[in-house]
Amino acid sequence: MEREGFEPEERVRKRPEAVSREPEAALPQRLIQQQSYNRMQNPWLNIPLSEYESHMALPRVDQAAMTATEFAAALSLFTPESVAVIGCAGGNGFDAIPASTLRVVGVDINPDYVSLTAERYMGRISGLEFHVADIQSDVLPFTPVDLIYASLVFEYVALAESLENLARVCRPGGHLVTLLQLPSATMEALTPSPYGSIQLLTPLMRLVPPSELASLAESVGFQLESSKTVTIKSGKSFVIQAYCRL
Repeated sequence: MEREGFEPEERVRKRPEAVSREPEAALPQRLIQQQSYNRMQNPWLNIPLSEYESHMALPRVDQAAMTATEFAAALSLFTPESVAVIGCAGGNGFDAIPASTLRVVGVDINPDYVSLTAERYMGRISGLEFHVADIQSDVLPFTPVDLIYASLVFEYVALAESLENLARVCRPGGHLVTLLQLPSATMEALTPSPYGSIQLLTPLMRLVPPSELASLAESVGFQLESSKTVTIKSGKSFVIQAYCRL
């Protein structure tokens, strides 16, 4: 899920919850039980999907379209049969997934996001499955995929632990595509927003240097293949890195 992020407080390890091809009516009730474990510990669990999506679509934020475009570019470049979207939120970019991608895995820490996205896309995308998980502390319970897309995710997780977990679910020869926000001398890291819940993230956000991510990714078996910088209309810049799983 693309998001402006933060470094989390220490959490109790939990077993991730999965959603795969269930009747839509059963999804919300099933996921509510997972929701209570750390709502007070993780601000992302207190941000409604409607506010998050509205924030990302604001002209002065202008990140929703960019992250979806980069996802589409990764799908076109690597033509994966299977893909996992980390921090899938409301499924931004899912409409670009081609029929040739036979398996799609959505992962998010917020069970409400997973439930709502399942309702949006179940029946529209074949081979779709969802998992409620914290990538820095959970063992991800799905079989390895050809492509992992992680947009604006690493700003709020422990890098080493998260990359180690992602390496386990990326098949050898597969790819990891990451999107990081770069610091700006003139703009705040977290864009001011009329959506109050977004401000919960302000004191916790950490921008990750691309070199730091590349070094830690290499240590768990991801080799950097390419890197590019994108600047959007708001003036913020982002780095997109593509890694190959050795």
